[in-house]
Amino acid sequence: MSADEKVAAIRKGLLEFVILKIVSADKVYVADILRRLSDTDFATQEGTLYPLLSRLRREQLVDYHWQESSAGPPRKYYTLTEQGRELLSSLNRYWLALGTQLSQFEK
Repeated sequence: MSADEKVAAIRKGLLEFVILKIVSADKVYVADILRRLSDTDFATQEGTLYPLLSRLRREQLVDYHWQESSAGPPRKYYTLTEQGRELLSSLNRYWLALGTQLSQFEK
């Protein structure tokens, strides 16, 4: 496996964490999420994002509500559930601890 393939696997594994972080900031529409991701290593497409959001909803980590839009049909806005906030908090703690542990191997 090449370095690019390994990086892609890590990025794929982190995408759920990144989506939870984005949704935690405020209610967001799919286009908002895609825009936030577009200039990052986590840029993705609707075909990847919708199934991920559906799974997160089935796992009761996110929820959504419909909101009328002046620019067309109603939009589905996502928010974190309490369970999603708890998971994100745990993931944030793990991420910080992981960074500390990884830096120990540099010495």
